[in-house]
Amino acid sequence: MSRIRAKDTKPEIIVRKFLFGKGLRYKLHEASLPGKPDIVFPKYKVALFIHGCFWHGHEACRYFIAPKTRTEWWLEKIGKTVQHDDENILKLHQLGWSPLIVWECELKPAKRNKTLTDLYTKICQYL
Repeated sequence: MSRIRAKDTKPEIIVRKFLFGKGLRYKLHEASLPGKPDIVFPKYKVALFIHGCFWHGHEACRYFIAPKTRTEWWLEKIGKTVQHDDENILKLHQLGWSPLIVWECELKPAKRNKTLTDLYTKICQYL
């Protein structure tokens, strides 16, 4: 697990390159906000999280499969992550921020263009 990166993951870089190419400027990993969002648009109060399907327990996703060994421990660990995510989203709403979530599976080549254009449209609503 020490090789699993928290920053600069492939899905995160895909989103960052797309948004930068569209002319949007952002901050990365804002530690002062709950949950330390991956991408932040401070001027518009938009926080973007890019979640890995396994680590954040994406329900009904083919990339979220419970491990065969230590299943109970893993499910508890992932359950706590999901709980923390929900709490952080609620805290961001209370602070007046608009949190958005992009899932790793939505950035696979078949769905990537639609996901990124939909994300850009959502962000532009706050501009």
